[in-house]
Parts: sequence; C-alpha cells; structure tokens
Amino acid sequence: MKIIYHGHSCIQMETNGKSLIIDPFLRGNPAAVTKPEDIQTDMVLLTHAHMDHILDAAPIALQNNVPVVSNVELATYMEGKGVQTIGMNIGGTVDIGFAKATMIHAFHSSGITLEDGNVVYGGMPAGFIIQAEGRTILHAGDTGLFGDMKMFGELYDIDLAILPIGGHFTMGPEHALIAAKWLGAKQVLPIHYNTFPPIQQDAGAFVQALGEAGITGTLLAYGESLEL
Repeated sequence: MKIIYHGHSCIQMETNGKSLIIDPFLRGNPAAVTKPEDIQTDMVLLTHAHMDHILDAAPIALQNNVPVVSNVELATYMEGKGVQTIGMNIGGTVDIGFAKATMIHAFHSSGITLEDGNVVYGGMPAGFIIQAEGRTILHAGDTGLFGDMKMFGELYDIDLAILPIGGHFTMGPEHALIAAKWLGAKQVLPIHYNTFPPIQQDAGAFVQALGEAGITGTLLAYGESLEL
C-alpha cells in the first residue's frame, strides 16, 4: 500500500491495484507539485466542504469518470457540477470494492462559499477510517482534539493516523500528539500545516515528540510517498 502526500490535507492511497484521493486541493496551493489533470484515481473522498479540501474534487472526478464520496449535503452540491456521488453520513461505511471507508466525526465547521460571498451549509465535517489489505488508515480531516479519539483507538487497530497539526483552524502539534496517543496509532503523518501563514508549524519538532512517545512519525514533502 502506498500513501502519497499531495500537500495540505490531500492524500492519495494506492491499494489493491486501485487508487483513492482525499480532499484534493492542488490548483489553490502554490507549493503543489502535481496538477489536477495528472491525477488518476478510482474514487474521490471529501471530509468537509471548505474550498481548501474540495477545490479540485469535481474536475478530478469528471476526468476519471469516478464518484465522489462525502456527506449527503456536499454530495448534493457536487451533483450540481455533474459529478457522480455516493452520499453518506457519520457512522456509515461504504464498500468501494478495493477498500472500505467509514465516516467518523470531526470537530470543525463546513460551508461552501459561493461566488456572491454567501455561505451555504456543507454538512457535518468528518474524517475517514479506510481499511484495505489488512491495514487501517485514519484520516482525521480538519478537527480539534476530542475525547472520542480514545474510542477510535479502542475500536480500531490503526496502522497510520493522518493528523492536522497546523493550529488556528485545527488542532496544533501539542493536541495532535495527544490524539496520536489516544488513537494508539503505530505511525503518524502530519498534514494541514505551512500552506498559509496562520498554520506555520515545525513539523520536525512534532515528529521528534512522537518519537519520544514511542510513535513513528513520518514527514513527507509534496509528491513524496510512504509504503505500508
């Protein structure tokens, strides 16, 4: 199984000869090394409706002729762009053939800013637990620290936790370290940092703190990958 980091919160997973991508945000990220038209995937997953998570979802889904998996409100919005969708909600699981994706709750906000400046409700923010090849990957989405992360650690044997560390809009490194411990994650990949000035963080220091806690931390540059 290969995990590719495309920057910000965008992760692509290659497993069982297939691929899924989560929260594609490439055109709006000046540091991105991959263009939306270069992405080949079999599924697009969205954690919530903020533009830095959904900007390239429709173009990627349309060019690959694949569905978007998201909460039902965001799925309805995507359908308006001509995209195939699989609407679901927190606690539900979808079998996408090469993997299973369970939607878990996150503590954040979720809205779509329209061209006229109005904001429409984008459904509940979420994360995903993805199971494939006997591995369990948790993508927390945008979230603060919350106690039910302990429950996720009890329910699942998490091989990799993908956690935001940027602060300001999500939890920062200190709370992400607590989250990693509560989740019982074997390995942690930090995301959602250094894209914009308010979320500048020292990811190397975070990985060092993980190591001191007995947890493997991995830093990936944009376009780099890790193998599980």
